[in-house]
Amino acid sequence: QVQLVDSGGGSVQAGGSLRLSCAGARYTYSSQYVGWFRQAPGNECELVSMIRSDGSTYYGNSVKGRFTISQDNAKNAVYLEMSSLKPEDTAVYYCAADSTSRLSRLLPETGYDCPAATLFGIWGQGTQVTVSS
Repeated sequence: QVQLVDSGGGSVQAGGSLRLSCAGARYTYSSQYVGWFRQAPGNECELVSMIRSDGSTYYGNSVKGRFTISQDNAKNAVYLEMSSLKPEDTAVYYCAADSTSRLSRLLPETGYDCPAATLFGIWGQGTQVTVSS
């Protein structure tokens, strides 16, 4: 069974940076989306960012201009570079993948937010990010 392994979380001070990695993310499907979701205690999950096999990207409003998603075909990985971190970025971050054909068809129904998580079939185990003020 295909699994994703996400890593790179840690504890940083506000204004700091972290880079999350999602290993095993590339070529799970011939054409796919890889997304990063986050979940903080007491909060609804949030779709942080997505990248499609063709390189097109999506960012949630709360992270635009601070986070950058990228993919490395040679390393079979997707990365989330996070800068100017804020305490409200504290959460467990999960990467997830599913096929472009499925998500392109269903994302307009769920929207680009927490409900989109139900569309992704392959997940990492999560990595904790803690940002202190």
